[in-house]
Amino acid sequence: MNKPIIAITMGDAAGVGPEIIVKALQDETLYSRCRPFVIGDTARLNQAAALCGLSVKAASISSVADAGFTPGLIDCLQVGELPEGLAFGELSYEAGKHAYLYVEKAVALAVNQEIDSICTAPLNKEAMQGAGYKYPGHTEILAGLTGTKDYSMMLSAPNLKVIHLTTHLGLRDAIDAITPERTFKVLSLAHETLTKAGIAHPRIAVCGINPHAGENGLFGQGEEEEKLAPAIEKAQQQGMDVVGPWPADTLFYRAVRGDFDIVVACYHDQGHAPVKVLGLEAGVNITVGLNHGVIRTSVDHGTAFDIAGKNIADPRSLQAALQSAIELSPV
Repeated sequence: MNKPIIAITMGDAAGVGPEIIVKALQDETLYSRCRPFVIGDTARLNQAAALCGLSVKAASISSVADAGFTPGLIDCLQVGELPEGLAFGELSYEAGKHAYLYVEKAVALAVNQEIDSICTAPLNKEAMQGAGYKYPGHTEILAGLTGTKDYSMMLSAPNLKVIHLTTHLGLRDAIDAITPERTFKVLSLAHETLTKAGIAHPRIAVCGINPHAGENGLFGQGEEEEKLAPAIEKAQQQGMDVVGPWPADTLFYRAVRGDFDIVVACYHDQGHAPVKVLGLEAGVNITVGLNHGVIRTSVDHGTAFDIAGKNIADPRSLQAALQSAIELSPV
């Protein structure tokens, strides 16, 4: 078995990223499925391991070729150097800057085909933007670094997958941003991603924008007919199994029941809320459609400053993200 090489970015060092990484990488069976290493700060990982009472240790490497991928010894590609005494749970622009640099390094390695996929621990948007990197989040960073215009965020949880037409936009801006062209592109990305994952004929359902999907013009200003229906018809004509637009309030229930393989959400909270209700510990965030074949999965939670450094953080979302990275890797 040719095991994929997965780069785990440490995220914001003041958050829970270091803790969930050392907890996830103490699982020796993970190394039988992939070759994981961390892009981050070696000292911070060792600090996290100590506060969690773990025997796992981190050691610095200077390149991917130096990694031993040995259970119990975390390979860490050191990028920059965090300030001494960096506190857990407190906003730090230095931590925000380094969180960006970790992702930047991971993308460079992916573009150069030195790694098979990227798995990201959470960063803090305020800290990163305070450091001068004006991105709304990981998805937009990855799109910018890879020169990708047409991409989407996909969330995966047990029994439910959701892909988004828009993400980090206010609701009015999100509705304006939805076009038939954008809708068709996301339908194509959903079909392509699930096909590559082994689902021969993905069943795709599209949420309406308005309550009751507009109810034949009763609600809204005809957004479903203008922005969604033409793309759905085009996708159907090209052989995709796509239905909708249907009311979101019942569509997610039907998807969890097994009627569909993926739901297309029109805006951020429409898609995120149902996934997070199913449990933050099991959710995975996946960026699809990136140029150069870059694959990125992530935890579906934030930096959790309120519990960082307290040995409370649950690693299950990271473990699920690593499993998704393994499944989506091309090897």
